[in-house]
Amino acid sequence: MARMNSDSIAPIRPRVVIVGCGFGGLEAARALRGAPVDVTLIDRTNHHLFQPLLYQVATAGLSAPAIAAPTRHLFRRQPNVTTLLGEVTSIDPTARCVRLADGGTLPWDHLIVAAGAAHSYFGNDQWSAVAPGLKTLDDAFEIRRRVLMAFEAAERTDDPARRDALLTFVVIGGGPTGVEMAGTLVEIARHTLPGEFRRIDPSRARVLLLEGSDRVLQAMPPGLSQRAREQLEKLGVEVRTGARVTAIDTEGLNVGDERIATACVVWAAGVAASALGRALATATGCETDRAGRVVVEPDLTIAGHPDISVIGDLAAARSHRAGHEPTPVPGVSPAAKQMGRLAAANLLRRLEGRASQAFVYRDYGSLATIGRHSAVVDLTTPLGPLRFSGYFAWLFWLFAHVYFLIGFRNRLVVLMDWAWAYWSFRRYARVVASAGAPARPAAEDS
Repeated sequence: MARMNSDSIAPIRPRVVIVGCGFGGLEAARALRGAPVDVTLIDRTNHHLFQPLLYQVATAGLSAPAIAAPTRHLFRRQPNVTTLLGEVTSIDPTARCVRLADGGTLPWDHLIVAAGAAHSYFGNDQWSAVAPGLKTLDDAFEIRRRVLMAFEAAERTDDPARRDALLTFVVIGGGPTGVEMAGTLVEIARHTLPGEFRRIDPSRARVLLLEGSDRVLQAMPPGLSQRAREQLEKLGVEVRTGARVTAIDTEGLNVGDERIATACVVWAAGVAASALGRALATATGCETDRAGRVVVEPDLTIAGHPDISVIGDLAAARSHRAGHEPTPVPGVSPAAKQMGRLAAANLLRRLEGRASQAFVYRDYGSLATIGRHSAVVDLTTPLGPLRFSGYFAWLFWLFAHVYFLIGFRNRLVVLMDWAWAYWSFRRYARVVASAGAPARPAAEDS
């Protein structure tokens, strides 16, 4: 219900605050276009990031602007949306405001929390300094710097053992990010860098993919999972399943009793909900699951707080399809988009005095690229599952990702960069800070 201005008979439009400009927050704000509400979209960065291609920035295949779009630019033609740069640290449901890291507050009548997820090191947070994950542009820049600097250091050293360690790259986690990262690292070593060094042969670099379970790409059917492993091994990746990492330091890592000397470890093994989930649980008394995700009602609101919705990776949501038992919703971008649209629609329903609707996740399938001409695709169609791998799966993956990129310019730039890389095997987004400089992005990428 609209509030009334004490100095006027004109109603004050409901204030909607959306925390986070990932896939869920972006979709929720877009769904409120033309609605009689004032939306404030707040995020700790000034851009929306297309995370499925973030590994391409980390491996010098794409520059940062190709997969990121300024938030203000995205909403320049949506006058009911105000974008703010800031970090939300706590939520006060009684005062109906969010508190920011700089001490400011932001009032709301309706709140949509889409704060996303962070890296999970399963209780070994000290590993984060030596095994960076991949969630943000800063993460991608740091991984890219470590990868390229490893080759540079190997060129300078005279110690064969040290050189072998510098040319050993380990990716921990066999999900889509880990599989794509490992395959691309091999391509860099085998096709991009040869001929550029005088004292080392980059093609002799060793890339290991470690997965703690019994197969890579656990979310896919076993047949596609096995096919992905075969394609990785054909590229030159050493795939180890059932490999539990017990220690990581600056000189290498331990897998059980085995010591692997390496100077570059990439973490792709697990995610945890944003710390804002715990803050929300403390403030509202809502439940969280083991990963810190907020347990939500069928309509994505918090129990006892119909004015607060939680979506995306922060929500422990279930799909409530008619005639079926509720099923967990995976933490993927299509689910976040669908949740964003429903949260916005339910907000408008409540404003109109109508009942909200339960969330029903429509699963379109999943896909992952392995490397050049290699990918696996698992699609859900009205006629049943459609599963294929190899060259045509790679083409499907390529055009699907270009299609879902934000903005025509980004689609065009990515297509051009990929076409050039396909024919030339070259990656030109390889500018990094000097060896002694802090690990920060190069100027042209920031």
